[in-house]
Amino acid sequence: MRLAVLGSVLLTGLALPASAAAPATPSPTVEEQRLDQAVPREILRRSGFDDAAPEFGRALEHARSYAQARRVVVREGTALWRRAVDRAQGRGPAGGDLSRDDDRPLYWARLGMTRAVRTWRPDFALTKRQRGALLDRLERTSRGQTDIRYPAGGRSRRVVLTGFDPFTLDRDIRISNPSGATALALDGTVVETAAGPARVETAVFPVRWRDFAEGTVERTLRPYLPAADLFTTVSQGRVGRFDIERTNGAWRGGFPDNDNVSRTETVPVTDPATQPQWTATTLPYAAVTAAHTGRFPVYDHTQVTEIPAGGSEPVVRPDGPTPGSTARAGGGGDYLSNEIAYRATLLRDRLGLHDTLPGGHVHTPVLQFEAGNTTEVTDPEFVRNRLDIIAQVRAIVAVAVSATERRPG
Repeated sequence: MRLAVLGSVLLTGLALPASAAAPATPSPTVEEQRLDQAVPREILRRSGFDDAAPEFGRALEHARSYAQARRVVVREGTALWRRAVDRAQGRGPAGGDLSRDDDRPLYWARLGMTRAVRTWRPDFALTKRQRGALLDRLERTSRGQTDIRYPAGGRSRRVVLTGFDPFTLDRDIRISNPSGATALALDGTVVETAAGPARVETAVFPVRWRDFAEGTVERTLRPYLPAADLFTTVSQGRVGRFDIERTNGAWRGGFPDNDNVSRTETVPVTDPATQPQWTATTLPYAAVTAAHTGRFPVYDHTQVTEIPAGGSEPVVRPDGPTPGSTARAGGGGDYLSNEIAYRATLLRDRLGLHDTLPGGHVHTPVLQFEAGNTTEVTDPEFVRNRLDIIAQVRAIVAVAVSATERRPG
């Protein structure tokens, strides 16, 4: 009888209810699944970054606790960012024949690492919350969001600049984002301006609605804006032109993100009761548009789309919003480029810095391949365009710094 009871207990223990079972290992995201295509593998191979995710995976397998795993994630995420910056700025081996200014090796290598964390089955208990925390640390460290450092003292102005991942990858998986390439090229560099040297620190953001709703922009920028002399968020915009976006709107238009998720709603922020429909640039747009900064024209872009006060249908306004209107698109549209500009400038205003901190959004030209190139991952015109965009963003920063006063402190 005792054996029968013991057997019953053991069988009962083995047949745990679903609620008590170990959490299922998540599947790769839509964004991570694109890694299995030929183009990402070629980009990784031709840059030497094809070793990043496998080496990271092996290091992760040696972790015997959550604390050890976290140390691996922080170390390897930080190393990936530094490796990408060094490659972009000509330090160390190129790792292959892909041009150094390319932002795509960092993007695809990071996805390989996040997929490794997401699908990892450790020998110890790892909760869903802990796995999420590891992914968060990997995202932040590999994007430069924890690597913003300004030397103490000194005479250099302090500039914060942000870029984005590639996007619309289902339309063309070869896509590069010149704003991300600019962030890699300028991180930690000194730009000489008419007002003296300016130290630039950068970070890159994902093209995902969820991350923005969870406050990734505010968490990254809040510690640095009070001490900055100027900030600019940068993204890819229109063909053949730069735009300084005058006004940003509190509206998400629903275009799918890199996980093919759509959101159509008011931009979600903390304290929505005090949320304005519009925020404005404080960059010196007149000085920037008047200066010769490169081969692409630079425009002061003032158009928005609004629902006028008392109205019900959207109206395009060429000269900015009217009083009491509801936002439907800022100058930068209704996608994440508009949203990062809205969030960064709203943060500036909530920190009480509207009148003292120049900041806003710059849209770069669309990065284009040579005519007729529909299959190759790079070509001379593609590289030339990206290098010219990077150089012109640097020149725009120099003009903007020269046109503003140094902040005290």
